[in-house]
Amino acid sequence: MLPGVEIVAAIRRVATVTALALLAYVTFTRGSAETCVGGVGADGGYIDANGDQTDTVPQCISLTLGPSPVVIIAVVLTFIVALTLVIRRAQTVPAALRILDRATIVILAIAAVSLVVSLVWFGLLPIRDWSPDGPWGFVFPFSFGSVDLSITPMQASVSG
Repeated sequence: MLPGVEIVAAIRRVATVTALALLAYVTFTRGSAETCVGGVGADGGYIDANGDQTDTVPQCISLTLGPSPVVIIAVVLTFIVALTLVIRRAQTVPAALRILDRATIVILAIAAVSLVVSLVWFGLLPIRDWSPDGPWGFVFPFSFGSVDLSITPMQASVSG
């Protein structure tokens, strides 16, 4: 067996785990939620959040969850730092393998925790409590996921 084969195989394993962890994170860190304050009444006119007639078009809020560039950068940096540590500090094959094994654990933890935290946090956002007239704000799962917020008039045709 060639010298260093174990280290090369471990590097290939960490690279594969990195690619698969990022693929899973980017694929599954997705979500959307939308709500409108008011709507269209039985007579075809607009109603507000209290069910009262209004001439004002109700406002809608839309939130879209996606992967965060911070997580992707953290995973890639973990991989690069692990390779750098192997090159600069590992004196033996077992020491190099230990560094690479720890990097694998850290990479999987970053991806898994970021995925779970972003999905749970997004699911717990109180979007139904939103009102365009009152004070409001959402705390987004920054660094675990990226959330796009858009506020638009309701897209409904009023007949009458």
